[in-house]
Amino acid sequence: MSFRTISPTITFAVLGDSAASGVGDSDREGVNRGWSFYLANAFHQPLTYINVSRPGAKSAEVRHVQLERILASSPDITAVIVGGNDVLRNGFDPQAIYHHLRETTQILKSAHSEVLLLQLHDPTQIVPLPKLLARVLRRRINALNAITLSIANEFNAIMLETREIENVYEGSNWHVDRMHPSKIGHQMLAAHFRELLVERRWKLAPVVVETRRPTSRMKSLIWMMRHGTPWFLKRSIDLLPAAFYLSICEGIRMITGRNHEESFELEIVRQFRAQEAQLLAS
Repeated sequence: MSFRTISPTITFAVLGDSAASGVGDSDREGVNRGWSFYLANAFHQPLTYINVSRPGAKSAEVRHVQLERILASSPDITAVIVGGNDVLRNGFDPQAIYHHLRETTQILKSAHSEVLLLQLHDPTQIVPLPKLLARVLRRRINALNAITLSIANEFNAIMLETREIENVYEGSNWHVDRMHPSKIGHQMLAAHFRELLVERRWKLAPVVVETRRPTSRMKSLIWMMRHGTPWFLKRSIDLLPAAFYLSICEGIRMITGRNHEESFELEIVRQFRAQEAQLLAS
């Protein structure tokens, strides 16, 4: 946990996993900074910056551990960036993620905190993966993004749609694993979050995004095959049981002639919206 206290005028808290803690952007001493560091430094008013995120955290930890550590500080703005580890691990449970993220957001909004959420990019756009493994990963991330969108709409939270950022898949924006932003990528995220906060009438200076160094397509492909794809495969080993299960399901569909399946992520959204309707009616 890190504290950067300037004045108690505004408190900005950050909850989440490695994407929140700044993996992919470290200083000369190896200390992660990340997009929230650049965003914190853009505020005009004096600021208290609290970051309790950590690499490896899942949605349950954010809800039951990290959230409790920052509530006493009464944050005016709270970023909740989590879900990547839930997606990459066995026991993927969209309903559990939904409840953890929804409760976290609800508690923060009840405490009058502005909430920042982030949808994940599609790493299969920049990491060559076996077709079946890529399909499992896309389905899980799409489900996570649908959950994030549903919660952002319900609570009027600020949500950054990463996939809508222009040229988001340029190699210079991404760390070696293609799951975390590079220094430039973190600055880019900070700049886009800054724009969304300005729309809510928060006062922030522009965030400077460093100049990108052009890389040839061939050089990028060679680098990815040597470093990026092996790194990612080592860390996505938990997806293999899901890929095996999916292959069995695909075979059953071929035998039974069920060729048209509604997308998994849309089914997730429908379930959660039905739950929200029940909550509102009760």
